[in-house]
Amino acid sequence: MDASFTPEQDEIRRTLRELLHSRCGPRELRAALDNPAGHDPALWTDLAGRLGLPGLALPEAYGGVGCSATELALACEETGRALAPSPLLATAVLAAPLIGSLGTEAQRADLLPRIASGALTAALAVPGPALATALALTGPGDGDWAGGGRAGGVQARRAAGGWRLYGQVDQVLDGHSAGLLVVAAHAGGFARSRTLLFLVPGDAVGVVRVRQTALDATRPRGRLQLRDVEAELLGEESADALGALADLGQVTAAVLSCEAVGAADRVLERTVEYVKQREQFGRPIGSFQAVKHRLADVYVAVQAARSAAYYAAWAATPSGSAGGIDMRLRRVGATSHNEPADTHPHIAAPAAERLALAQALEALRTASAEGIQFHGGIGFTWEHEAHLYFKRAAGDELLFGPPHRLRAHAADAAGLFDAQEVAV
Repeated sequence: MDASFTPEQDEIRRTLRELLHSRCGPRELRAALDNPAGHDPALWTDLAGRLGLPGLALPEAYGGVGCSATELALACEETGRALAPSPLLATAVLAAPLIGSLGTEAQRADLLPRIASGALTAALAVPGPALATALALTGPGDGDWAGGGRAGGVQARRAAGGWRLYGQVDQVLDGHSAGLLVVAAHAGGFARSRTLLFLVPGDAVGVVRVRQTALDATRPRGRLQLRDVEAELLGEESADALGALADLGQVTAAVLSCEAVGAADRVLERTVEYVKQREQFGRPIGSFQAVKHRLADVYVAVQAARSAAYYAAWAATPSGSAGGIDMRLRRVGATSHNEPADTHPHIAAPAAERLALAQALEALRTASAEGIQFHGGIGFTWEHEAHLYFKRAAGDELLFGPPHRLRAHAADAAGLFDAQEVAV
């Protein structure tokens, strides 16, 4: 493993940091959160037009930059530092790879170039509380999360010339504003129930969308109501949608790890700057040994999380992968989620990404909590930015799984606690 960055990777990080520093300061961030879309459309245009960010990990054949998931993760480290609200996570990390791996050639050719240019944003419509399970981050992702029958969720039925969807999905990242919805729905009766993915335009007839209040305002979410909506099946009916979602979870965890590390590093920087200025008993509180010790512990936690996140980002890209669109497709002959678990090697895949995400989320929570404490009374106020970082940590744990569940599933997937060994 070569742990050094390439000149191209350094340039992506430097250029993106400069742009966000000038366009996404505290005042601009607050204004973006008040926008109905939940982000600044002008900033998104710059991120797409100047840097090609939404197409960073898409192949050049579809208008992308042709980089890998590693570059996308490093870019998200910079967006995490600024807590930049944008459709990047929902579009480039969650939706576009599914279109690339499962979509037909016609679907790829139609959608991916528009996504790469930033003209089309997308969202993965999976119930927010079930997102971590759907991505196989905190569980095997067997499809029960999608509902079915009277269990809620979204139901799909065949209609003349296509499919119709009906149901409701809550807490969909950027679901209230995305131009394209990738909807996970149950099809078939109870005995032959299966989970499929469908494409639905955001402005389709029968789609009702409402922005929801979220703990983390920098990750806007929406509620979707699908009232007998016409939908297009993503790919073929025989495609392994659950396997693709599980593979997507590995890349998503790596990207989120880098994003959380960026946020943790920035809040630590701000805290160190502040303790050098805040005085108590006639001297800066940063000169007190107890303060130094606590901040040193945070620094160690952030640096350890960064090492784990970088390794996860490196591991998330297969050797020789072009554009990262194949998302570590490790399955061998798997065509249905009803097959035995041993036909899905992704269930027993290395758990570096989950463990890295757990460590990064813990580092962000620790750094943001200490930041609030050391900022004193001002750290608790709505006007200060410290609480935004803490809410990002708490919100990510709610969406993608608390660290203890990420680690538990990683251990189960790796077979660390075999039943026979525990019995002995």
